[in-house]
Amino acid sequence: MLPVLLVMTLGIVLGYVFRNQSKIIRFSERATSMVIYLLLFLLGIGVGLNKTIVSNMGSIGLQALLITLGAMFGSLLLAYFTYKLFFVAKNEK
Repeated sequence: MLPVLLVMTLGIVLGYVFRNQSKIIRFSERATSMVIYLLLFLLGIGVGLNKTIVSNMGSIGLQALLITLGAMFGSLLLAYFTYKLFFVAKNEK
């Protein structure tokens, strides 16, 4: 856990130091996207190699869809109530 915190802290410090360097910002954005794509690709390989996951893909897919829809609905509902509570003027209610 300590190496993760140290790397994150180093990234924050370097980000603060180079915050006005547009070339570094563009490079950082591109590098972040490419690393995310690589991680997703490697995750896909890991899933494809797992016989248990592949054989249960139908039921896992349905469960994933239901969890995703529930999370989206819950987020939208919470965002709506948060907006009403904090961002609508008292006289507009």
